[in-house]
Amino acid sequence: MKKQILSFGLLLLLAIPGTAQIYYKDVAPIFISRCTSCHNPYGHFSMLNYTETAQYSSIIKNYLQTGKMPPWSPDTTYSRFDHERHISASEKAEIISWINGGSLMGDTTLAPVPPVYARYKLRGTPDLEIKAPVFTSNAVSSDSYVCFSIPMGLTQDRILRAYEIVAGNPAIVHHVIANIDTAATTTTDLSGTCYQAPGNFSIGGYAPGAEPTVFPGQAPLKIGIRIKAGSKIVLQVHYPTGTGGQIDSTKIRLYFYPIGETGVRHVYVTTPLQNWSLAIPANTVTPFSAHYPSSGTTAYAISMFGAFPHSHKVCTSIVNYAYSPTDTIPLIRINNWDFNWQGYYTYQKLAVIPAGHILYSKHVYDNTTANLNNPNTPPQLVIAGTSTTNEMLFDSYEWLVYQPGDENIDVSSLLVNDTLLVAGIKPTFISASGELKTYAYPNPFSQEVTIGYQLNSPSAVTIDIYSIYGLKVKTIQSRADFAGTHMLTWDGRNNEGGRLPSGTYIYYIKAVGKQASGKLSLQPD
Repeated sequence: MKKQILSFGLLLLLAIPGTAQIYYKDVAPIFISRCTSCHNPYGHFSMLNYTETAQYSSIIKNYLQTGKMPPWSPDTTYSRFDHERHISASEKAEIISWINGGSLMGDTTLAPVPPVYARYKLRGTPDLEIKAPVFTSNAVSSDSYVCFSIPMGLTQDRILRAYEIVAGNPAIVHHVIANIDTAATTTTDLSGTCYQAPGNFSIGGYAPGAEPTVFPGQAPLKIGIRIKAGSKIVLQVHYPTGTGGQIDSTKIRLYFYPIGETGVRHVYVTTPLQNWSLAIPANTVTPFSAHYPSSGTTAYAISMFGAFPHSHKVCTSIVNYAYSPTDTIPLIRINNWDFNWQGYYTYQKLAVIPAGHILYSKHVYDNTTANLNNPNTPPQLVIAGTSTTNEMLFDSYEWLVYQPGDENIDVSSLLVNDTLLVAGIKPTFISASGELKTYAYPNPFSQEVTIGYQLNSPSAVTIDIYSIYGLKVKTIQSRADFAGTHMLTWDGRNNEGGRLPSGTYIYYIKAVGKQASGKLSLQPD
């Protein structure tokens, strides 16, 4: 009798929701959508399948719990940017539960087929490709910052439309900053201490997983950066500690507007917010600020395209905004500054700042032992400078002179449909069977998602959207289709009854006697 009671109790325990075992197939969609854009053969260590992913389980768990991954610094409750990297609390919990349960493999054939990543994300042949000389990393016991100054060979001024930085050895390139030296006076610095890349202005940079920089090339936003003939390009490459002896040769692929192209608005790249009077005593937490202009207010309206705040390792938080006596315009806020993850952030919509405003920046510097990134133990006086043991308040922007209507331009939509990117960002099909394949892109999405499917033979096709609680919220297609590839768009904002709540949804495609499904993550606008 006792054995029967015990067995019955065990069955009840196994039936309790939440105690079911989690296998790789259950978390694979999260890894694919949240991680593999960085973790693939052309970025940091690859996580495209069970074998590649499971070996890093302890690291993944630690980085998720500490918030190190995914690496996205700007506060999305303050301002919104393109290509934001997110993971929801429920997705994070599911991965951690999988790891806590032993990172079980299960039947990996039930997991979605991962995307096939290409070395290049921009389609077509670049107008100019510049490659740094082959370099052997000298980052043995400390990080190395090397600056390659390379002639661009331009015999006439050109307007930059897009560029892509490609790490020669992705495993050892932490990030790259690209500057333009219009006077062509800079020289290559291989010392490892080129902390501040020289040049007149930056055109942006690279970190694993970052998308190429593309300036929209047609109405309502046709813009680019003018580069003078005879200029040099300076590539500052950061090689992390422990990579000494390994070989790299990073390059940049540049796409220009045709010579003589008209109607291109000028993108200015400047650093209006600077403070070189920093002095942060040991064992203090000290804020410093900067504003622009130094007196008065802005003389004309501007439209911000991208932001690049910059500090070193004592800094812990950054906020930028524009203000006037009547309003405040948020630009960017980083609550937990991380020197290792920085770069240009492109606004989803142009951030318009009318005339009569002041740009303001505040950085907080924690020069105590509580700051685990503090380069000095024990803490020492830190002053302004270009070395990583110094500090900086150096906040840059890509901006345009305002034109009426800029506030209505959706930059993200223009970039998603840009012809330079189309070939590089389309996902591969996720196979459910030999006769029915499907994908959803972009995913996560905040506005519209494209669902694609492929048929090997003509069939009736039904596509339904369900909440994670099993409630059908939308039938977006029910018709017959011919053999081939099909795509349709679903707008989660305009469902019957209004915008659906943010969260996870499941789409089901029924065709050719088979069923394929996938998760959709609807994010807030």
